Amino acid sequence: MIPVISVVGSSDCGKTTLIENLISELSKRGYKVGTIKHDVHGFDVDKEGKDTYRHKQAGAHSVLISSPWQYALISDVDSERRLDEVVSYMPIELDIILTEGFKSANKPKIEIFRKNHSTELLCKNNPTLVAVATNDKTNKNLQDIKNLLDINNYKEIADFIEKHYIKKNNSNITLTVNGEKIKLNQFARDIVISTLKGLISQLKGCENPKTIDIKIKEK
Repeated sequence: MIPVISVVGSSDCGKTTLIENLISELSKRGYKVGTIKHDVHGFDVDKEGKDTYRHKQAGAHSVLISSPWQYALISDVDSERRLDEVVSYMPIELDIILTEGFKSANKPKIEIFRKNHSTELLCKNNPTLVAVATNDKTNKNLQDIKNLLDINNYKEIADFIEKHYIKKNNSNITLTVNGEKIKLNQFARDIVISTLKGLISQLKGCENPKTIDIKIKEK
C-alpha cells in the first residue's frame, strides 16, 4: 500500500500551506506525491457551461474527462467514502499520499499546533498521532509529544516523512533489469514480496525466508 500521512489541525492553522511546501520539498527529492483534501462542506469542481457540467446537469451519475496530460472523475455518492477507499482511486505509482484533514481516519497524523492560535491538541490521545508541527515547542500541551517538528522548517518535516514512511518502504526490495535498477512503488513492492515469500516458504527448508536473492538470465 502507498503510505498515507494526514496533516490535521484546527481551522485556519496552516494545513494547506504546510502541505504545499511538503509537496514541493518531496517532489524535489524525486518522489511522486499525491494529495487528498477532506471538505466537510461539500464542493463543486465543475464549471458552468463546460461539457462535463452539461453532462452532469443532464443527469449523468459519473463523468470522467480525459486529456493527454490529466484526467478527472466527478461522481455522485450515497454517503461519504472512507479514506482507504478514496486512496484506492489514486495512481499506484505514487510514493506518498498527503491528506488534508481526515483526523478520524486510522492513518498516521502530523498535527499542526500554532502559537496564539491552537489551544489544545485535537489528536493528543490518538495513537495515530506521530508528530506535531509547531512554533511553540515549550507549550505545556506538547510536553508528552515525542516528535516535535518546526512548522517553519519544511525540510525537517520532509526528512521525518521520508525516513519513517518512504525510505522505510524502499528498503524492502531491489529490482535490477538488464543492469538497470528499477524503482518500485509500494504497491508493486508489496505484490512482489508477498508473492515470492508465499511461493518460497512452501519449499522444504525455506519456511521462514528473511533474505531472498533471485537472478534470472535468459539465453
